[in-house]
Amino acid sequence: MPVNFDHSLLSPSLRGPRAALPVMFSEWVPASLLDVGCGLGVWTKAALKFGIEDVLGLDGEDIVRRGGVISSTNFRHQLVHEPFSLGRSFEVALCLEVGEHLAKEHARILIGNLVDHADVVYFSAACPGQPGQHHVNCQWPQYWQELFNERGYVCDDSIRWKLWNVAPLGFCYRQNLIVARRDPRQAGKEARIRPVVHPELVDLWEADAAADRRLLWLKQVEQGSQTIGWYLSLPIRALGRKLNRRIFVR
Repeated sequence: MPVNFDHSLLSPSLRGPRAALPVMFSEWVPASLLDVGCGLGVWTKAALKFGIEDVLGLDGEDIVRRGGVISSTNFRHQLVHEPFSLGRSFEVALCLEVGEHLAKEHARILIGNLVDHADVVYFSAACPGQPGQHHVNCQWPQYWQELFNERGYVCDDSIRWKLWNVAPLGFCYRQNLIVARRDPRQAGKEARIRPVVHPELVDLWEADAAADRRLLWLKQVEQGSQTIGWYLSLPIRALGRKLNRRIFVR
């Protein structure tokens, strides 16, 4: 069953991924890349333009017919929260801002699909409180780290600090991105990835809080929370402002 997600709300811009990929692959360029939960395919297409010739994007929505930016050559319609096998492996897999859209019982299945197809996985998923559509399993990175550990993968977040100030890239990727590498002997022994919040998300939270305060104040006004004098003076003040606008704004 497809996830309830409206792909038309996604940005088709390649600007962020094209700025990020040279940082993500500054030391090596993979020969093949799998983009799991590719959305409109912006990371898939950016990877092709970056010079990775063997690239495949997967998504539960048939984005080739629904406004995606990649062709059927580089796309497969696939529900990513169900077990699947492509019958091959890739040098690297991406799964970016996908996990939070899947029910918690599908989290291990998603991780299993990733590790079954690549020894290196670039992964990000929304943290608690991060806004977005159909966010049903928002978790701090350590949650996903432990699922990767179960499958013999070691995780680190050094990449997000390299991308932290790459402005063209959306803050969610800069905040949440980790890298998981197959290393059964060390899996689970590495440092736990810390929960951090990007300043741009803090700004969103503050803007939402301010809007909530304004709505609360208006509701209180409607319920008669102000003094009688305040309500009586309101028409006079409103008339005065209207006259000022008519006189000074031409």
